[in-house]
Amino acid sequence: MKKILELISQEMQGAFTKAGYDAGLGRVTLSNRPDLCEYQCNGAMAGAKQYKKAPLSIASEVADQLKGSKVFLSVEAVAPGFLNCKVNPAFLKDYLQGMWDSEKFGLEEAKIPQTIILDYGGPNVAKPLHVGHLRSAIIGESVKRISRYMGHKVIGDIHLGDWGLQMGLIITELKERQPELIYFDETYTGDYPANPPFTIGELEEIYPTASGKSKEDAAYKEKAMEATFKLQNGVPGYRALWQHILNVSVADLKKNYANLKVDFDLWKGESDVHDRIPAMVEYMKNGGYAHLSEGALVVDVKEETDTKEIPPCMILKSDGASLYNTTDLATIMERMEEIQPDTMIYIVDKRQDLYFEQVFRCARKTKLVNEDTRLFFLGFGTMNGKDGKPFKTREGGVMRLESLLKEINEEMYKKITENREISEEEARDTASKVALAALKYGDLSNQASKDYIFDLERFTSSEGDTGPYILYTMARIKSILRKYTEQGGDLNAVQLREVSTDSEKSLVMELAKFNTMMEAAFEEIAPHKVCAYIYDLSNAINKFYHETRILDETDEEKKTGWIALLLLCLDILETCVDLLGFESIEKM
Repeated sequence: MKKILELISQEMQGAFTKAGYDAGLGRVTLSNRPDLCEYQCNGAMAGAKQYKKAPLSIASEVADQLKGSKVFLSVEAVAPGFLNCKVNPAFLKDYLQGMWDSEKFGLEEAKIPQTIILDYGGPNVAKPLHVGHLRSAIIGESVKRISRYMGHKVIGDIHLGDWGLQMGLIITELKERQPELIYFDETYTGDYPANPPFTIGELEEIYPTASGKSKEDAAYKEKAMEATFKLQNGVPGYRALWQHILNVSVADLKKNYANLKVDFDLWKGESDVHDRIPAMVEYMKNGGYAHLSEGALVVDVKEETDTKEIPPCMILKSDGASLYNTTDLATIMERMEEIQPDTMIYIVDKRQDLYFEQVFRCARKTKLVNEDTRLFFLGFGTMNGKDGKPFKTREGGVMRLESLLKEINEEMYKKITENREISEEEARDTASKVALAALKYGDLSNQASKDYIFDLERFTSSEGDTGPYILYTMARIKSILRKYTEQGGDLNAVQLREVSTDSEKSLVMELAKFNTMMEAAFEEIAPHKVCAYIYDLSNAINKFYHETRILDETDEEKKTGWIALLLLCLDILETCVDLLGFESIEKM
């Protein structure tokens, strides 16, 4: 099903052709003066020089060709040469009917579906999720859902930090505390215990303790580096401990991500490509891509057109150790061999821009990817407190993600139970859903690359551009539909009808933008466009509600038409909030 703007532009282009002008001049846009018209065309202005004619004269000739149009109710040529257009209600009704009758509201899915890998999440094992992990998870989950809705095959990979010195630090601290553990007996050949020698709480305390010690004690750090070496070279006890660390951490991470309604298809980490690195390094050496520079193995990635310095991409340090670059390149290599994606999208803090520029250039130069493989870095801004600095706890520390969720849940619970009778169970359930909507919408309504202020009071408000406002609008529709059925109405029998009021027409025109918005949200990797759309749609719904006595209408045809319109609104809103990663509620 074509987008509404395409159909409107086609009608205008046909009129330009009939009037003897280039059809390309007939591009129609939404009006920037909605008080005067709904759509506008400025093609006559552009054609004036080409045809050596006054733009108003061209516009008048085109307007004459559109008299009796089935698409336009009116087309007016106004000085100095604009075409102001209003859409025919019958055309709008037919377009809306097409959305009603079609799967996905007439959205044209991708003709050639892509295989897309989304690399998002990126937490380190043995460390609790904190607010710094929030944006990657929320944005990545929404991009995944939008891409799948457009018909693409999307694989979400969490890409865990599960290898390297942090593992050696944890193992070293465990050995200091419990040297008698069987894992440290390198002569032991039996099976290792099935249960870990620590809880998630203990593990989360062990890592910062070990990290702190390593910064002050060189000998301790040396032990941690030795433990890392033993782990990476397959010492059985160290590998068994590492597996415990991984199992305990991943179980906790899955629980926390589930609370955010975020899930991953792959739970791979840096360790998964460890054994691929030697072969990749040899390939880069033999291919003449990599060379030694001050003892380190590097690949030059600068280009003649660069306006800023792009340092070489380091593959191995001078001591032969690998880096994040190494594991990221080996991961790209693995993905190309095993999945052959068309696109890889990395959703990471925008301050990593230069790093990913180096890695992507290296992957292309060394031919780890095909020429047409798309590598894209979606860098996001920081979530800041009201002071404009990265969000912290009241004590000044980094806030754990579960603490933030709890704080928002409590704020919503307080608002929901204020001045009303509601059961504890229902209040808690509603609070958790509205809190998640507040958090996710508060994040996603901003363009990903921009920093934003986390304002608990504003985000949890049921007024303004917020998640609770969207849910409030949906709950209002559900209330009307419930009352309609209680009056004996049949929701399966309602039908759309031609619009009869200005607010109804405005609402229909907002609904009709769905397909255009979805294409843009996918192509630009921009969940904020979904937020902007449902905010405008919610405003139009509430204006229509306040100006229309829906359930009191005595004209049954009008009433059923309005109910059908609300049903379509609800379907589209339900679809959109799911794409953003939260869900509606029954009552507010």
